[in-house]
Amino acid sequence: MPYASSTIFASLVLVLGYVHARHIDAYTPQSAPYQTWPGQSGYNQCGTSYNQSSECQNVYLNNVQDFCLWAPPYPGSTIGDTEQVEVAWCMQSGYGTRLIPDGTITGAHLVVTPDYVQITGVGNLTNINILNNDQGGEFDYYGAAGGGYPVGGLVFSSAFGQLQQVDTWTSFISYDLFCFRACKPSVNSSTLCQYAYSVMGCEWNMPANYSAGVFEECVGDSGQPMGVYGTSTFSQGQPTTPAPLPMPPSSSCTFYSTITNGQGVLPSGAASTRATEVPITPAFRSRPYILSV
Repeated sequence: MPYASSTIFASLVLVLGYVHARHIDAYTPQSAPYQTWPGQSGYNQCGTSYNQSSECQNVYLNNVQDFCLWAPPYPGSTIGDTEQVEVAWCMQSGYGTRLIPDGTITGAHLVVTPDYVQITGVGNLTNINILNNDQGGEFDYYGAAGGGYPVGGLVFSSAFGQLQQVDTWTSFISYDLFCFRACKPSVNSSTLCQYAYSVMGCEWNMPANYSAGVFEECVGDSGQPMGVYGTSTFSQGQPTTPAPLPMPPSSSCTFYSTITNGQGVLPSGAASTRATEVPITPAFRSRPYILSV
């Protein structure tokens, strides 16, 4: 049927055009189109004013005081029900996103490696609309059809120098735990930001510090590719799950007493204070890194 064939061809051209736009052309926050994928629920032209009802789907992973997380647009949501429509919640204003309320993040650990920037941590993430006790889920740059989860979501980072779009990334979040890794463009990016282990969670995919009460920014070594153990590669669903890979070493850390959004945006009842840099001491440097359980 010529009409059906031409319609299918036109649809394919449209989708391929979006693929080209998202995965070849590098956007800046200012040059991004209103939406980057068909059926996207939010938008990528976000302006600069924060708004707790924003539907912006741009996140930033710059430093421990300036990062964003994907989380639901409406309260009491499970990640499984909203993974396609999540919006950006950020620690700093200026991006046109929602702000993470002060006091929500109770521990955050950012590390910049030669291949990726990564943040891990804990908090009361019910403050950003995640249902209490929800074990959460995974977001990544591909999703079900190439548009990512959330659909149309863009990731930007200045961790490698100039602010740039990062095409290859993966993230997990639950009601009390989060992790986010954005990989520097390279031949290793798809293995170091693997999305094949969607049910394995943060501590298996990104072995790191998840301790509460510490806010730190470090440089570190790149970890081994997720799921690769010497000459063997683990596949999700196999009868025996291997232990997480070793946590890579890090150093040159800067510590902060807390982090805030700088705008006094709170959950109910807490007072807001600005982040204060803490001098690095040998005690801080020698503190053991313990994975939460």
